[in-house]
Amino acid sequence: MPPRKRADAVRNEQTLLAAAAEVFVRSGVDAPIREIAAEAGVGMGTIYRHFPTRADLVVAVYRHQVEACASAGPELLSTSDSPFAALRAWVDLFVDFLVTKHGLANALQSDSSGFESLHAYFLDRLGPVCGSLLEASEIRDIQPYELMRGIGNLCIGRDDDPRYNPRRLIELLLDGLAIRKS
Repeated sequence: MPPRKRADAVRNEQTLLAAAAEVFVRSGVDAPIREIAAEAGVGMGTIYRHFPTRADLVVAVYRHQVEACASAGPELLSTSDSPFAALRAWVDLFVDFLVTKHGLANALQSDSSGFESLHAYFLDRLGPVCGSLLEASEIRDIQPYELMRGIGNLCIGRDDDPRYNPRRLIELLLDGLAIRKS
């Protein structure tokens, strides 16, 4: 069992992961480490101490975002005005994750076995969360995987055409699901 990290080291790591995700969305996964360090307000040595290679950082960002999206589901269910409002808010977070994930996926494709295990982790963690949100919203005509895959497909190509807004189409999809539940 690995030694437990100090609370400040965990906070630093979480700050680095959030900053790296922001930079990856803005500048891609090949962004300079110094840009991530500046975003996080730390030195480059701090990043390398936590993540010796870029691949380590990319995998850690991916896992961090999956965990953030997974933990948001139950929290949104307990704090939103309705289960459907929680589903909408979660889908919005899921889309934010997917925007980063597409760039991360490209960076991870060189290690297909590593990518496959991360994809399985993604489905194992987020599928049940999506399922509980759908169930609470009383939407039973769609499976969690179908909704997540559909949203993912709508997000593909958003960078290629500035006229394309996947969030609008996702909103229409959710509106259609809401009508079906009535």
